[in-house]
Amino acid sequence: TTGGSEPPQIPSHEALSPKFHLDGEGAAAPMETRPEPDAPACSPPSHPPEEEEEEEEDVFQLILCEGCRQESPNLKLLTCLHTLCLDCLSENKPIGQCPVCCTAIPQANGIPDMDNLLFTNLQARLKIYKQITSSGGPTCSRCQGEAALVWCCECEEFFCAKCFEDHQWWHKKKTHKVRKVEELRADSAHQFLEDTRKSCNLFCSSSSHPDRSCVSSIYCQRCEKALCCSCALLDNQHAPFRDIRSETQRRQEELSSMERELRRRRSGFEATYASLQGEAARLEEAQREMRELIRQRVEQLVRLIRREEEELVGLVEARQEQGRRELARELRHVEGVLRRMEAGERLVEKMSLYATEQEVMDMQPFIKASLQELQQLQVPVATDRGQPGDLSECRARLQAL
Repeated sequence: TTGGSEPPQIPSHEALSPKFHLDGEGAAAPMETRPEPDAPACSPPSHPPEEEEEEEEDVFQLILCEGCRQESPNLKLLTCLHTLCLDCLSENKPIGQCPVCCTAIPQANGIPDMDNLLFTNLQARLKIYKQITSSGGPTCSRCQGEAALVWCCECEEFFCAKCFEDHQWWHKKKTHKVRKVEELRADSAHQFLEDTRKSCNLFCSSSSHPDRSCVSSIYCQRCEKALCCSCALLDNQHAPFRDIRSETQRRQEELSSMERELRRRRSGFEATYASLQGEAARLEEAQREMRELIRQRVEQLVRLIRREEEELVGLVEARQEQGRRELARELRHVEGVLRRMEAGERLVEKMSLYATEQEVMDMQPFIKASLQELQQLQVPVATDRGQPGDLSECRARLQAL
């Protein structure tokens, strides 16, 4: 970069384009060799080690919405310090609590007021880094045609050789940090974010500067706002004062101190969390063991009942086998008597219809004796044979089961 009251002597575009490079401070210096006309403006980025790749991936994952894991220009910071986009918060059920940790959201509509400005700005800077490390490399932000050779950290723009020459002329009284694109391609995303972090102008918070055009340099400790010198001098309500940079540094140190205290206290919560996890694991193991014991005992009982079933069925069959035999014998006897009676009735009927006197004289004594025998038979008494045999033992064993 160039400073001073007199404009620098800018060489022509033809002389600057192939020969200049930037030193460590961002100033233009001549190069020893001329690049080939068809040579690419930027060499491909070097492959970082495995640890650097993991760190770079963590940087890109950091700025995502913790709900949908997507980039969003509308990131909100909750009181539980989780970051979610408006889409996730609008679809969040139940409304009024963080979907990650279930912490209550003070706003009635479930949409926090605080924007995560850090993540939003990091997204914009990582977008620049993606342009730098893309296969074709970035193009000039001004002419949109030539390949970019440098990047101005202050203007956040890429420049080819000719546009960089114009940039140096217009900003001759300012010190803009400029770096070569080729050097930036060799950096990791983490290193790029660290190197490109810059101090931003803080604007006066007074209502007399609604257009945010006045830069503040004073911090009022009473109203806790940033003020410009004019507002601080004209309004006697503001006091005491502090340098705005000192206040931002104090706030950063305060956050760091609180973060260290949280780290110290975190060990206690982690120990409690581990203890609760162990107790939950023990409860789960006890439940699993009890389920297994119940299953084994039920299977054992089922086997015992099946065996008892077989024994009782065998006992019932043994008790009823004798009754079945007696019943079958009685059935055969009664059936035979019925058949003899039917035969006697038919024979007497036929004798009366068709027999001659000689046949009657010859057969009547024999038929009479048989009929008299049938008449002497006693009708068997009909008894309840639905449950023959003694089944009291079976009933007692069933009652025991």
